[in-house]
Parts: sequence; C-alpha cells; structure tokens
Amino acid sequence: MNTVKSRLKQELVRGGAILMKNEAVAVEDLSKRFDGVQAVDGVSFAVERGELFGFLGPNGAGKTTTINMLTGLARPDSGVIRLCGVDCTTTPRTAQHLIGVVPDESNLYPELTGFENLCFCASLYGIRKDERRARARALLRDFDLAKAADRKFGGYSKGMKRKLTIAAGIIHRPDILFLDEPTTGIDVASGRQIRQLVADLHHAGTTIFLTTHYIEEAERLCNRIAFIVAGRIVGIDSVEHLIQPLQGRHVLEITCQEALTETVREGLSQAFPPLVISPPEQHSIRVESDSPVHVGPLVRRIEEQGFTVTEARRVRLSLEDVFVQITGIESGTMHHEKEMKGGKK
Repeated sequence: MNTVKSRLKQELVRGGAILMKNEAVAVEDLSKRFDGVQAVDGVSFAVERGELFGFLGPNGAGKTTTINMLTGLARPDSGVIRLCGVDCTTTPRTAQHLIGVVPDESNLYPELTGFENLCFCASLYGIRKDERRARARALLRDFDLAKAADRKFGGYSKGMKRKLTIAAGIIHRPDILFLDEPTTGIDVASGRQIRQLVADLHHAGTTIFLTTHYIEEAERLCNRIAFIVAGRIVGIDSVEHLIQPLQGRHVLEITCQEALTETVREGLSQAFPPLVISPPEQHSIRVESDSPVHVGPLVRRIEEQGFTVTEARRVRLSLEDVFVQITGIESGTMHHEKEMKGGKK
C-alpha cells in the first residue's frame, strides 16, 4: 500500500509541474495566513484557456481562500497571480472584466426579481441598457428560469438561486468563471441541471475553475484536478492520469445480510495476510490486492464466522480511491461534509 501511495504522489506532483503556454490562470507560491492559521501554503498551478479545472478537497482545505485571492476578495501574503496574462497580485481590479464569480453563498438581492438582479449585475460592467436586458432575458431562458423572471429572488428555491447566481456570473461573458461549490445543498434534479449548465459553458469555450468536495462531480466534469489538503496541493493531473497508477489494483466488495464487525476484518487479515482489508462499513467490507482476488475462500471464511454473504462484486477504482490513497482522508469524511453542507445529491 505504501508503494502505491508513493508512486501516486510522484505521478501527481509531476503533473503540477507542467508549464502552459496558453494560460488563463497562473499561480506561483501563493500563501495566506489568518490569525496564526496557514490557510494556503505555497500553492502553485496553472489553468489552460478553455479548461475545466477542479480544485478538490475537504472543508477547511484552503479552496475558498484560494478562490478569494484569485478573484480579488482577499490579498495574498505572498506569491503571484496572473489572469489571462495580467498580473493582478496587488491590483486585482485590473482583471475584473475578465472573470465571473459564483460564490458558495448567493450574493444577489432577495428584494429584486430575477430579471432585475441580472440587469443590475450587467450594469456593473458598463453594459448598455438594451443589451443587458436582452442578455438577461436570454440567460433566464437558457437556465430555465423564464417563468420566474419577474418573481423576487428571495422566493426562489435553492436550485433556482444557484442557477440565477451562475447566470449573473456570466452576464458580462467573462473569459474565466470561478465556481465555488456550485451544487452544494441543492436537490438532485437541480444539481443535475447545474452540472449540465457547467458542461455546456465549458464546451462553449469558457475557462472554468471549479472548487468542490464532491469527488464524483469533479471526476465527471473536470479536465484536470488538483487535490488540496491543509493549504497545500498534494497532487494535480488529468482524471485519466490520476487513476492510472491504481489500474493494477484488484478490489472486491463483499456485502452481508448482517452488520459486520471489526472482528470479521481481523479474521480475514489473519487468514489472508497478502490482502488489504479495510474496516467494515455497516454491511460491507472491502478487499484489495495487487493480484486477482479469489472470492470463494473469502466468502467461506466470512460465513464460518456466522454471517450471510448476499453479494460479492468487483469494484472499478475511481477518483475517490485516488483521493483516499494520496490524502489519507477517508471517503466517509467527505460524505459527512456533504450532509453537513445540507441536502443530498
């Protein structure tokens, strides 16, 4: 297991060392400290124009602090920020017309209608009245909000609020769109709609910087992904290359009728020492190996301990497995954070 982890780290860090000629975002040695806590610690990366780049990590990892520095809401203690070639480390306003920002909490006005909010946001960028009204109507239509155009924003559902906030972030047609946790706390249908909207914007050529702790969302949407933990980037590469070092692993998940105990894991570990047996999660237990896993002996051993096996299936390794290997943070922690943020996807 340690060999796999070491190999993964080598592959991932190498991916972050690539210099891009067509950079939309370039960050060098970025750091930020709050009240004695190092929120971001020497972060460096580049995002290519037209790329959908994911920033993945648990709560408190430094995702929002990084995005706040990139968008001018916070000043870095050290480091360099370039957006579309413009150095905006000390003068963030020089690049404001190039970026759109969708914060994790909506910044629109509850007393204004959806249409009025979009028109107001457009006016901040100096867009003429006729043009901003036309853009607002078009976005409301494209985001399936036309029927709610004249309703006050405060009365929108969570999903509708997220969609309108994204629309407001692109009303001026920015080169780069920063999305901070766009689907957190909304219902399944709205989350699906928003992911499609993000994919459509990407396909249209918008550079998108997406922060999220939804691992499956990042895997589904992003070209490249950076893992950030405790303010440091611990790996960065394409989804394909991130998963590649684990392709030789063989994983089996065994499910029982009864809830499994730690005693089961200890018994399996003693009987099959070459295998890596994870702690049980309620009714299932996970078995990993560098060579093919034989199901029969494992099932017999579990049933000898008085449990009824209902299913044994091969598992395709995912980005979530890579995240756990690299960071040491169990996937259950991420799922708990989803629930704490509100709503299930």
